Amino acid sequence: MKIFTVAKGSTGFDGLKCGERERPSAGPGQVLVRMRAASLNFRDLAIVNGKYMRGPVTQDTIPLSDGAGEVAAVGAGVKEFAAGDRVVATFAQGHPPAALGAPLDGALAEYAVFAADGLLRVPEHLSFEEAATLPCAGVTVWNALVHGPRCVRPGDTVVTLGTGGVSIFALQIAKMAGARVIITSSSDEKLERARSLGADHGINYKSTPDWEKKALELTGGQGAEHVIDTGGVGTLPHSYLAVGPGGTVSVIGVMTRPEGDLSPYPLMMKGAMVRGIFVGAREHFEGLMRAVAVNRLKPVVDQVFAFDDAVEAFKALKAAQHFGKIVIKI
Repeated sequence: MKIFTVAKGSTGFDGLKCGERERPSAGPGQVLVRMRAASLNFRDLAIVNGKYMRGPVTQDTIPLSDGAGEVAAVGAGVKEFAAGDRVVATFAQGHPPAALGAPLDGALAEYAVFAADGLLRVPEHLSFEEAATLPCAGVTVWNALVHGPRCVRPGDTVVTLGTGGVSIFALQIAKMAGARVIITSSSDEKLERARSLGADHGINYKSTPDWEKKALELTGGQGAEHVIDTGGVGTLPHSYLAVGPGGTVSVIGVMTRPEGDLSPYPLMMKGAMVRGIFVGAREHFEGLMRAVAVNRLKPVVDQVFAFDDAVEAFKALKAAQHFGKIVIKI
């Protein structure tokens, strides 16, 4: 079967290679999946560049944590699935859990084997490409907004930064919950697209660098109940000021340079909190999938690349001009 691997010690795109590997078989309790689509996250870019967690991968590894496909075969004892079922893999697999794409082999292969409890059924209205966007970005947002100390409620305000996969899911899930959404971007065109998805307000952070002041103005000085911060150190000082009394700043990404004052004092008088989010568990994914099915939510896919063009897909992710998710068709 055809695969892509990140070479041991990789620190750039030169380490991302197409190759061949023997097709695996499903053992007891396992499911063999013919992969049909995989989506990219910035985590995957960091892995290829050797900058994720503990540094470069220590063995050749199939990348991408997010993938969907159809069941090709099931191993002994598997009752939940049958050949032909459409499935999507959870971000973490096994007990104790480990993430696909590093340290485990990931989704960028024609076939992959998963434990039966590492798969969920794909709602009928979703394509493989759409389903493949959910395991990391979708579950992360579901964890941030629906779990934790304060679930998003109708009438709340959610501020979300940027228009990548996480932020667009934050927009969609917040609107599904009846919340008001303020979204930021450096592109007026992207802000207009976000409004077409239901965003109530858009702020261009290039023309309005102190965007938190505008967010406060739009909330009558109250601030937001939830801020989805995908930037990290460079945006957190702004997010601290944009969040309202008793609100939550969910730290999801580290996409900005390490600049800014991280003093928590702006949070103190408001009783607000900072919560770090690292994807979520199977229970979070199950909840998200129920909501996706009932509300017929359609993930936003910006670009779909052919399998052989996987390197170009990674380069498109690095360019950060996308709106929503980048997907590779397998």
